[in-house]
Amino acid sequence: MSAQLLTGNNAAAWGARLSDVEYIPAFPITPQTEIIENLAAWVDADELAAKLTTFESEHSMVTAAGAAAATGVRVFTATSSQGLLYAMEMIYTVAGWRVPLVMVNVSRGVSAPITLEPDHCDVLAARDSGFLQLHAATCQEVLDLTLIAFRVAEDARVRLPVIVNQDGFYLSFTREPVRIPDAEAARKFVGPFDPRSLRFHAQQPMSHAVAVLGGSAYSYFRYEAHMAVNNGLAAFQDACSRFGQCFGREYSVCEAYRLDGAEIAFVMLGSFATKAKAVVDELRRAGQRVGLLRPRVLRPFPEELMQRALAGMQAVIVVDQNLSMGKGGVLHTELASALYALPQRPVLLSFVGGLGGRDITEAEFVEMVHEARRTVARGTPPPPRLLYTEGELRELRKLQAIAAVQHEQHPEQERPDGD
Repeated sequence: MSAQLLTGNNAAAWGARLSDVEYIPAFPITPQTEIIENLAAWVDADELAAKLTTFESEHSMVTAAGAAAATGVRVFTATSSQGLLYAMEMIYTVAGWRVPLVMVNVSRGVSAPITLEPDHCDVLAARDSGFLQLHAATCQEVLDLTLIAFRVAEDARVRLPVIVNQDGFYLSFTREPVRIPDAEAARKFVGPFDPRSLRFHAQQPMSHAVAVLGGSAYSYFRYEAHMAVNNGLAAFQDACSRFGQCFGREYSVCEAYRLDGAEIAFVMLGSFATKAKAVVDELRRAGQRVGLLRPRVLRPFPEELMQRALAGMQAVIVVDQNLSMGKGGVLHTELASALYALPQRPVLLSFVGGLGGRDITEAEFVEMVHEARRTVARGTPPPPRLLYTEGELRELRKLQAIAAVQHEQHPEQERPDGD
């Protein structure tokens, strides 16, 4: 097992390579492109025995991924942001086909306005599709979760596609020390792909849930897929146990960081949770009983595990790097439904931050803890809030004022016909 400095994109490519993928349908989109470039270079150099095909869009790319998986081929692909949304019709479709494949999504904020930096609005748009979702916080996790994802997707209890999500730029283009497993050990861990009923014989065609069905049969098919998604928790735990035996790195459905004896817990996804861990360490040194819970698995939603981890807390601070328009943070909403069943529920606070890659500062994490303590004393949680400083607001208003002056001086620059 060797250690190298790898970007998250390099790590994702290594995860696919070590999984012995056979087919890679591809369409480049920033900041995912480097994954495909790595895989293409290995294919060209005969270091990876796979077929890589570039397509004219993400829609056709995911279509090809599902079609190939339906013939019993091990498939890997990757996308990001607008690309994931462009493929959304087929995201639902290939999940309905019950075909196992792995797709890495490099999270990036969605238009409009356009940004190249990350948040989770893209990947959470796919949370109801039937794809399982695994969320990485480090480059090492990107590689390891890709290997684990193939075991989960191909597990007889699941047989569904899996998204492995990493944050654009913060992981995709950041180099971290990553231990690359030995190729033979990785091959044994992932194991051969047993396609079972998935096969392609021209003389014996088989349909994979593409027939037109009435409501009763359709309901049964959809609910059966829902149960298979739920089976993903056990499949993930089994895969992580085996992974620990093979490589010595232990993973769990949720990372619990310094939760023992904690009164207040942060809950969040992705790479920004590593910043929260540093703040937790600082607050612990100051005598404050604070911890962190980070779900690695978002679909299926690990409700019971999160209930057990957060039971007895005075307050839970959910930091969402996403925004469900008209409601608030998605993770906050889902956690609220999970904690509602507890006889003694902790106070639940919602903060939305990191949209479009905006940093979340140490001072903001500390202030969230202070607000949690004030809320516990007050008893009434505040409404969800956007993490946004007065300084940033002043800068925005300056830009708005400049734009207004320019419009007054040159009104002809804005044409109502849009030309």
